[in-house]
Amino acid sequence: MDSLITAAAHALAAGDPLGALKRVALRDDAPALALRGIAMAQLGDFDRAKSLLRRAARAFGPKEARARARCIVAEAEIALVSRDVGQAAGALDAARATLEAHGDRLNAAHARNLEARRLLLIGRLDEAERTLPGEDAVPLPPALRTSRDLVAAGIAIRRLRVATARAAIASAQQAARVAGIPALTAEVESAARLLDAPAARLFSRDGERLLLLDDVEALFASETLVVDACRNAVRAAGAVVPFTTRPVLFALVRALAQAWPADVSRQTLVAAAFRGKHADESHRARLRVEIGRLRVELRDLADVTATKRGFALAPRAGRGVAVLVPPVEERHATLAALLADGESWSSSALAIALGASARTVQRALEELAAQGKVQPLGHGRARRWMKPAVPGFPTQLLLPAPLPNV
Repeated sequence: MDSLITAAAHALAAGDPLGALKRVALRDDAPALALRGIAMAQLGDFDRAKSLLRRAARAFGPKEARARARCIVAEAEIALVSRDVGQAAGALDAARATLEAHGDRLNAAHARNLEARRLLLIGRLDEAERTLPGEDAVPLPPALRTSRDLVAAGIAIRRLRVATARAAIASAQQAARVAGIPALTAEVESAARLLDAPAARLFSRDGERLLLLDDVEALFASETLVVDACRNAVRAAGAVVPFTTRPVLFALVRALAQAWPADVSRQTLVAAAFRGKHADESHRARLRVEIGRLRVELRDLADVTATKRGFALAPRAGRGVAVLVPPVEERHATLAALLADGESWSSSALAIALGASARTVQRALEELAAQGKVQPLGHGRARRWMKPAVPGFPTQLLLPAPLPNV
């Protein structure tokens, strides 16, 4: 590797894409094309970056499988930052296997980081944790260690292991300081602010209040019966009853929990579950059926008792009842939360992340767009969706710095 290629690689590792381009911008050999592609990715020109990396992969000879694999990893990283979460999967896994087979443990660990980040993004936490390179598997440079720690913190936050998340964020902050890359430091600080931001609102007999992640973790560990509208589940003392695919039952249990210890009239339950303005005999019959199903689902945590005017929630073991909702509750809140990172998403990527049909996601996006809460960019297959930028709240997902020997 000649001196210009080496200098450009070091510039990229230090977060200086312009310095790298000054050295290789006029060269068309395979290593220079790869470095130019990574530099353009760091500058945000993803289309140009992908084109350069593909040219580099074709330019490397048949005996340079490791170099081609590095180009594939870089392209997969661009796909991930572009929120093409489906595109980044198969080729990345094959490239990682090639790198491991050729003894390139550092770039293989980088590929593992990317795959773990993709799995975290679409909510597959167990797989993300298994994929993430272990702390002692291979000594990582500071930038790559920061990336790994951020993914570990994200997994811990999603699982409400706040102490673990704080430790991972602290480790990432230390590694980012050593790396000395301002963009990476900004990403870590943005993640750190999540730990001290309101995570949910709590409704209970004592009133309403905002909760931090630590408070939510403590609530879930308590004996309180929690109707969790953030994840559509009912929790108590470690037991969880999911209602993700049972929206009618969850609407009923939420209405009952919000009124506890009082009962709820049949008319109110019909309106909450079936959106009916007046309860006729067909509504009442359906309500009895759904209440029966709810009793079966909650049999270990609570009972639903009939009263003269309706039904009441009766938690077992003398538990209290609380309702947990997002800090700002709105229709299609989960979809809006994904778009809150400030990146542009395709509707197909959102469908993968949400586990919903593409048509369902498209209808939700059109509804949010009509309300001015999201905006489309482009047309046809190139159309992307994003939230309008909020001044003072940058949410850019920064591309981690590449490895010096890419």
